[in-house]
Amino acid sequence: MYVHGDNLTQKEKLTAKYSDTTSKQYLKEIRKQYEIWRIANENLEGPHSAKAANDDGVLAQRMELFSTYKDFIDQQKYAEHFDSRSNLHSSVLEEFIFYLFRDLVFEFSKSALIGKGSTFKDIFFSAPNYQTMVERPNAKFEEKDHDFVIGVNIETRMNCVGSQVTEGRTLQIPAIAIECKTYLDKTMLEGSSTAAEQLKMKNPNAIYIVVSEWLKLTEQVNLKKFKVDQIYVLRKQKNTDREFRFLPDYDKNPIHLDVVKHLFDAVRIHLTSDWESGISFGLERGYLL
Repeated sequence: MYVHGDNLTQKEKLTAKYSDTTSKQYLKEIRKQYEIWRIANENLEGPHSAKAANDDGVLAQRMELFSTYKDFIDQQKYAEHFDSRSNLHSSVLEEFIFYLFRDLVFEFSKSALIGKGSTFKDIFFSAPNYQTMVERPNAKFEEKDHDFVIGVNIETRMNCVGSQVTEGRTLQIPAIAIECKTYLDKTMLEGSSTAAEQLKMKNPNAIYIVVSEWLKLTEQVNLKKFKVDQIYVLRKQKNTDREFRFLPDYDKNPIHLDVVKHLFDAVRIHLTSDWESGISFGLERGYLL
């Protein structure tokens, strides 16, 4: 759940990489600001499943806390010292998404699946011979990693009829999958679209959302052909290569509250709505989709 905090802890514990004096000093500075951000979010409650008068105020506070910490960690010295492969900067958005939906999700169940996940994608059976096939399922489960998931953990047990050999597995089934990006380009969007299509083949009630800070798409991209349910660009701004963001004349847009609010409302509506569908339900209406 605390994916950015965990990333920070891993770097603090490394004995080889990031063990130099500069790295240790930078990690210490970041840790101090991270704890301020984390504690402030944990002390802030909401929003919940029912709309409340203070929802916008709470969302505004969470957004401001995120913006303040993100501006701090995006300073040039940290950005250049910890490259994109370290995931230190990109994981901030993932943890913000957790704080955004934590109280909403835990209202349904304290054991709900929330955070980074490896969700169920497919299953196949692969016994080496017929004798083994009649004795045990030999089930192989394929999973897909997602930056953020809201869903459930399902415990499964399988055995062949007449056999005492049982195979078990915990499956992560998403109601919502969110892909978090610093910036979104066409290749990333194509990958997200494929992931969304695969997800909905096994879980048609799920929705797939992409959240990015910046956008790197041109007008020649046909958004209608992609299978994602929504794309959010928090800064309402086109992407600029990182080195240009440190120039004195670069105008960096803030995180926009109306975008955060739309994201939260979309997720809340999906989690609190009925998903009833299917042939019988559609036949009663006279239209199936």
